[in-house]
Amino acid sequence: MPQSDGRDLVRALAVLGAALLQIAAGAVGGSGAFGAASVGEVARSYPNPILPGGTAFMIWNAIYLAVLALAVWQLLPGQRGRAVHRRTGWLIAIAGVLNAVWVLLFSGGQVVAAQIVIVLLLGTLAAAWSRAAAEDGDRSRDRPRRWLLLGPLALYTGWVAVAAVVGALTTVAAVTSDEAGTAAGAVALAVTAVAVAWVAATAVALTGFAVSVLWALTWIAVSAEPALTLLAAAVALLTAAVLLVRLVKTGDRARVAFG
Repeated sequence: MPQSDGRDLVRALAVLGAALLQIAAGAVGGSGAFGAASVGEVARSYPNPILPGGTAFMIWNAIYLAVLALAVWQLLPGQRGRAVHRRTGWLIAIAGVLNAVWVLLFSGGQVVAAQIVIVLLLGTLAAAWSRAAAEDGDRSRDRPRRWLLLGPLALYTGWVAVAAVVGALTTVAAVTSDEAGTAAGAVALAVTAVAVAWVAATAVALTGFAVSVLWALTWIAVSAEPALTLLAAAVALLTAAVLLVRLVKTGDRARVAFG
């Protein structure tokens, strides 16, 4: 059992506190409690050609629950002193705080500031995912690390990556007081395609990332105009194809898929 000290306990409690904080902020921002507009209402007030429709944003519930499970797991006495938690814990805690700040800023109509925060959130999550994916003992005996750390981080990172792109068009509309049109949506989806294909071709523990990205692209395709629907579907197919080729050609499919 790895030895832990007081600093490990402080960090583990910070991760749990941040997980609870983002759940609370998400509940307030999602419902528009305390007289504030909901995140959805603010997003729809700025015309955006790639804003996901339907129940797309329900994925936040899965993300919040997954991160809460992660937070409880890393707080266990046998986990607190592990190197992987020391490498990732403070980043995960920072991500939870940034998420809460983003919700409060966006629901308060501070769209530009919120966009800056979500970009910082994306960078923090990407760093935590990368560190978590590094070798950490015997992977064949460490399934909880796959499902309780790598899975949530990959799922979270994938969704926030698409959300940052969508938010960029919302920010443009807020700053210019003009609708982001089809051309802007096409450029945003093209950027998404390049970024997602690069991640699918180079990263490991990709299952959660692929699930959230494909979920987002599906709901963009459902709600977008025909030209952007086809483009969103093409980006989704490209993501799946790159990942499939990677899985076929690699000698360690389990690592590529789950870490």
